[in-house]
Amino acid sequence: MKGRSAIGGAIALLLLAAGSPSVASAQEALQPYQLVRSLQLIQDRIAGGDHAALPMQAKLLEMIDARMRDANAEDFKEPKNFRALLVYGMSGGNPVTVAAAASRAMTDPQSLAIAKGVVAYLNGRPAEAIETLKPIDPMSVPADIGAFLALVKGSLLASDDPVQALTLLDEARLLSPGTLVEEAALRRSVGIAAAQGDATRFVLASTQYVASYLYSPYASQFADAFVSGVITLHMAISQDKIADITSMMDPEREKVIYLRIARYAAIDGMTELSAFASAKAELGRDGNGNQDDPRTQLYSSLSTMTSANVDEVLAKLGKIDRRKLSQGDRDLLDAAQAVAGEVMAPVKAAANAEAAPKTPAKDDEAKSAAEASANPANADLPPVEGAMPDPVAAAPAASPSPAPQPAQASAETPASAPAKADAAPVVQASAPARTADAQDPIDAAVTSTRHQLDQIDQLLGAAPK
Repeated sequence: MKGRSAIGGAIALLLLAAGSPSVASAQEALQPYQLVRSLQLIQDRIAGGDHAALPMQAKLLEMIDARMRDANAEDFKEPKNFRALLVYGMSGGNPVTVAAAASRAMTDPQSLAIAKGVVAYLNGRPAEAIETLKPIDPMSVPADIGAFLALVKGSLLASDDPVQALTLLDEARLLSPGTLVEEAALRRSVGIAAAQGDATRFVLASTQYVASYLYSPYASQFADAFVSGVITLHMAISQDKIADITSMMDPEREKVIYLRIARYAAIDGMTELSAFASAKAELGRDGNGNQDDPRTQLYSSLSTMTSANVDEVLAKLGKIDRRKLSQGDRDLLDAAQAVAGEVMAPVKAAANAEAAPKTPAKDDEAKSAAEASANPANADLPPVEGAMPDPVAAAPAASPSPAPQPAQASAETPASAPAKADAAPVVQASAPARTADAQDPIDAAVTSTRHQLDQIDQLLGAAPK
């Protein structure tokens, strides 16, 4: 009830500001801490998903800025007003206003140090901000600024000291639960945990965020961090755990998350993850499937390209309505069709050669043609497996520029990885080894196709993400 009353007072103040010429006197009658407290209450509503409060936040920030610029030393004799100045600054306030107001205040050295660090932070000087704020323990100052201080310090230390950053973000949440501070702390924790490879922390923070702040206007930033984290930690997070988290979302958000995971996983060659996410996006929830969505058709095709019948995949790709795809996905579709077409070309050529009637006099000609089609010197195809060293191992030691690298391997990459320089050619276990001169044209085509499939990740990796 008290929170509703304060929100009502803030709304009344804003209505007064919008329509009354005496707004200046009404604004001056309010103490800075009263204005900042109204701002915090509105921000908490925003964190809970009340997007209609965003214009109110903008207007209150304007009013607070004007009030802080007019504040004098007498105003800041009240500790709550100086703390309100700090909270205003750490809420995205004007650093010029914060610096000017702090210069007029007569307060303790620690509070002035916090103000100095906040101004450095707002002005994009992180090293100076860290150095100034480092000795100040957020748990030792009043909770109203301690929560914001912990959030700022945690954000600043995210790259240099991620372990300490996560501890600080936990403190921010402890000091200010259910607020925009906690929303921001959780959102940042998701990204830091993923970068650290901490799957347990990533899952916990993601679950907590979805449970409490899914409808925050800043949830799109969480979605970015969550999708990126799933890709980074795919070996450490079970698909069931991913499904548990997304099941807490509404169906449309869940679909979008799975589409994004499927796309990135397909480009990065994570076929199992891409297939899982594509299937989830295509299946939908409560029987509301998305089979007609061209994105699900594209990503599911990419995830099965190395295991399914390539002819069927090519046909499926051809039915996709490219007009409904973004430019990046159209590029991805073009790349996939090009790869599938190259994969099928030698198989069809070899099959035609095998099916054509032969006479003893023309056997040598047929064998020479088949060998020519499998020879990289005579065709625009990747070399057959075993015909060249591994791209990484083959890079010259003194080369002025590194050789192109293959797509990053993972446990989800198909087992048909390119053979090393000393690897034996792949042969069927039931057949005796053949010499290169006696190689069957069908075997040559299959061997060539295997290697071409290994190039899919490289080609798709060049498509825009």
